Amino acid sequence: MTSTPTSVSDSFQVFLRETPAHAHAWMTAAQALGQASALDAKTAHLSYLAVLAALGLESGVPFHANLARDAGATREEVASAVLVGLSAAGNVVIRSLPPALSVFEG
Repeated sequence: MTSTPTSVSDSFQVFLRETPAHAHAWMTAAQALGQASALDAKTAHLSYLAVLAALGLESGVPFHANLARDAGATREEVASAVLVGLSAAGNVVIRSLPPALSVFEG
């Protein structure tokens, strides 16, 4: 399972295309933070999904759900990651469930 995530949001595509210097700086920082993490790839991607869901940032969920799936996460693990913040963040996390699970369809 090593498909390339293709579900980058329209907003992020504009960011990459229209502000390449900022995008490069962002990607450099994100990569450095990822390398500094003690988490394995699957755990890191599931954790990131939980944060996106808690913040209500659904546009990035499909891309990061693909990364989690490609790192070995199951449908159930992705759903659990999205819902882990339900008691703390409230039902805002539920909005991220459909786009997260959509990566397992088809």
